[in-house]
Amino acid sequence: MRLQQMLFVTLRENPAEAEIPSHQLLLRAGYIRRIGSGIYAYLPLMWRVLQKVSQIVREEMDKTGAQECLLPQIQPAQLWQESGRWDTYTKAEGIMFSLVDRQQRELGLGPTHEEVITAIARDAIRSYRQLPLNLYQIQTKFRDEIRPRFGLMRGREFIMKDAYSFHTDEASLKQTYRDMDRAYNNILKRCGLQFRAVEADSGAIGGSGSQEFMILAEAGEDEILYTEDGKYAANVEKAVSLPTDAVASPFTSYEKIETPDTATIAKLAEFLKCSPTAIVKNVLYEAIYDNGIKVLVLISIRGDLDINEVKLQNELVKLAPQYNANTVIGLNVPDETAQKKWAAKPLPLGYIAPNLDDDCISPAKEVAPKFLRLADKTVVKLENFITGANESSYHVVGANWGKEFTLPELVVDIKAAKVGERSVLDSSQTLQSARGIEAGHIFQLGTKYSQAMGATYASEAGTEEPLWMGCYGIGVSRLAQAAVEQSYDKDGIIWPVAIAPYQVIIVIPNMSDSSQVETAEQLYQELNQANVETLLDDRQERAGAKFKDSDLIGIPYRIVTGRSLKSGKVEVVKRANHESQEIPLAEVTSTIKTWLEKDT
Repeated sequence: MRLQQMLFVTLRENPAEAEIPSHQLLLRAGYIRRIGSGIYAYLPLMWRVLQKVSQIVREEMDKTGAQECLLPQIQPAQLWQESGRWDTYTKAEGIMFSLVDRQQRELGLGPTHEEVITAIARDAIRSYRQLPLNLYQIQTKFRDEIRPRFGLMRGREFIMKDAYSFHTDEASLKQTYRDMDRAYNNILKRCGLQFRAVEADSGAIGGSGSQEFMILAEAGEDEILYTEDGKYAANVEKAVSLPTDAVASPFTSYEKIETPDTATIAKLAEFLKCSPTAIVKNVLYEAIYDNGIKVLVLISIRGDLDINEVKLQNELVKLAPQYNANTVIGLNVPDETAQKKWAAKPLPLGYIAPNLDDDCISPAKEVAPKFLRLADKTVVKLENFITGANESSYHVVGANWGKEFTLPELVVDIKAAKVGERSVLDSSQTLQSARGIEAGHIFQLGTKYSQAMGATYASEAGTEEPLWMGCYGIGVSRLAQAAVEQSYDKDGIIWPVAIAPYQVIIVIPNMSDSSQVETAEQLYQELNQANVETLLDDRQERAGAKFKDSDLIGIPYRIVTGRSLKSGKVEVVKRANHESQEIPLAEVTSTIKTWLEKDT
């Protein structure tokens, strides 16, 4: 491609809306243009990158036996209501664009396609002989992000590959899950990226187990906790750990004492000259279920630890049936204004005990009459602990479960894992932290959707059984930008060879020098005939501007038909490290071909 003929406009300054380097560089280098909040046009250079990523994804998916298809972007609300996710996606998380057609039918723009593919399987799969089956698509998705940002990282429209597998049993599902794990590893390696596969929370997708593929980058929105031995890695939302050992309480008998101005753990520990690990703090949450019921949740956890709200929400979703609900659509720590809506009297915030009386809740139709009491595992073995006295400026010390307080029946793991804590797999290993960009996510869905939507198959024994399902997503457009976030320098983008829009750019420093132009034209023809993807910068621009643009757009190899032509050579510069060497004209194509073979 000749640059003179291409839609190619670069910017010298960073656009005001761009917050992170990859977003800035893609805009400056003319890869994308902002059309609206979270909405971007992919210009010719970017489209070539996306096509290359898509092709790698397609090849690795095809190797597993998956079949490509294309599903509708507009989806009937009825399907999502069958699965029970319509309210979750339109109200709780609010990420689905929903609309009403002229016949007053509710529709959604697909953020994901579990419901559609399950409906297809329900109609098309009849027998175990048709299984296992894995279908995938590469398509545009839509999500109504609260705060679109970072360009293609968190946009409202993006390109994604999603696959859905169907099975007779869990063993078959796990085999495909392993196949997808291997395929995703291959995809990211072929794209030339540094990444880490981590345990993850399944979120609104659901299912029994999931794994994220994180591209390592300082600007990553996700925190990863991992061990140096490589045996454990998890998203911070999913991570588990062994907390530091608790320090024994200095109190040996039960007593209520005045503790003025100690509403925080730090102030209380200082006042009582005790370790925060000897304190049981009690945190109050409001959980709102999808049927409108509000449940007040009282959580007891060790004083030095924090609550992982993702883990908490998952536990509350499990308890939804006892409130005649399906899911949680809201979770927050109630402030004084919120408390006034249900509290029978002002609560002693900062001084609450595990046995806060249910009479604190005013009778109301939409509010559960009793506190839902949960205990984190870290408080179970504490002895002679310190906790609130249900009275402002007072705490009790020397308290014990089974004596002064009753341990809640529901004991769960909802603590947030932290850097420096010990691994549950090997206590000699401590957790370390890295930042990552989620590029892929694979799920074992089990029978969640098939049971909800009546998707069954006839087993070998002749019985009707629910289909076992898995789903596997990878963000094509996000992966492309993540590659830039991982690899750039002060001069611009450094594309991995496998996904660079072009492999070589030929720069003619002086367009009025016929020998430079003729040599460039000759090399351009030779390289293209050798299947080397080549750009020819034949613009009437200054040499310095051309060099800056070639660095900015990040093409792996730059050939310059400059002063070295006098000795029958051209300068070849490697974008990754700016390494430069002069190569005889007759050897240029073969040398470039050899380098490309090593790099891909």
